[in-house]
Amino acid sequence: MYFLILIFIFLICYIFGSFPTGYLIGLYLKKIDIRNCGSGSTGATNVLRTFGKKAAITVLLLDISKAMLGVLTTKLIISSIPSNILNPEWSSWLMVLGGSAVILGHSKSIFLNFTGGKSVASSLGVLLVLNPIIALGTLAGFLITLFIFRIVSISSIVGVLIANLLTILLNQPLSYCLFIISIGIYVIYRHQDNIVRILKGTEPKIGSKSQNKDQL
Repeated sequence: MYFLILIFIFLICYIFGSFPTGYLIGLYLKKIDIRNCGSGSTGATNVLRTFGKKAAITVLLLDISKAMLGVLTTKLIISSIPSNILNPEWSSWLMVLGGSAVILGHSKSIFLNFTGGKSVASSLGVLLVLNPIIALGTLAGFLITLFIFRIVSISSIVGVLIANLLTILLNQPLSYCLFIISIGIYVIYRHQDNIVRILKGTEPKIGSKSQNKDQL
């Protein structure tokens, strides 16, 4: 029974995360496959530099929303399972499973041959459900860093570091701590090319005309 619950939650949330927002926006606006533009990402920053602010904001909000819906669906599933079948102590771990599946789906979408974005927006959506305080603190750190440096990749990395710090300071459950640490490592790993460009001083800034594009 436990195994079936795990598989069901994972698949549902993975499908939520896989919804190809940026790809569909590109087809709708200009009949262009966003994967053939810039970095090949389906994320909001690549959409910003390809289609403009309105499209990017739409993709950003939808990516956050689909992540939230995935985790909220997990929460609904957990609440519908009797306590004699599912130990309440496992609830936080199942929430983390759902969040992880959403993030994986966003970056490795089943609808796009397992391509996607860098999972920053989807991670924020997951955090908004797991712990809004951590999510808002992370968002604040991201926005302040973006305002100072105007570089999305640096802001994303700072954001995940702040999320980890807040998780420790707020004494979160072990499941949340391990999840946020893992997601931080994953997001930084997804930004490895950006880190190289940052060290070289060639990472593009928001508003620049560089064709070397990034993605969320």
